[in-house]
Amino acid sequence: MKKILLAILFVGSSVATCLAQKSNDASKFSIGLEAGIPTGSFGDFYNLAIGGSLKYDINISEGTYFNISAGYTSFSGKNGIPSTGFIPVKVGVKNYFSEGFYGEAQVGAAKSTESGGGTAFAYAPGIGYTFAGGFDIGLRYEAWSKNGTISQFATRIAYSF
Repeated sequence: MKKILLAILFVGSSVATCLAQKSNDASKFSIGLEAGIPTGSFGDFYNLAIGGSLKYDINISEGTYFNISAGYTSFSGKNGIPSTGFIPVKVGVKNYFSEGFYGEAQVGAAKSTESGGGTAFAYAPGIGYTFAGGFDIGLRYEAWSKNGTISQFATRIAYSF
């Protein structure tokens, strides 16, 4: 799985570098706070996900962006179950449908911070709205698959610069 994560980072970095040369003026960073509600059987053991992320959007055509993101997510346990953490790294595409409204799809990997936790395949489709002044709010379904699935419905509140 380390090779898959390395390949995703390499491809994402290469594409970002190439696209940045094409349209660097429209590229932007964002920093965001994230909160989620675990779903499925994972929700039986954990009740809340809290985290943060950095994202880099690169304009590839009018209204369409390639992005790369990385962050940290901590799930708080129920009934004495200890919290567990993950480091998701994803690449994706964001497309604006109209002024401010967008759809986004990302894929990547999520590495557990627990000893022996391993790395899982990650995917996250979502929608959002970008406000004037750089504020952004997005809603998504995110799942990490490896011998089962860890999933959540999450929101990201971010500031772009």
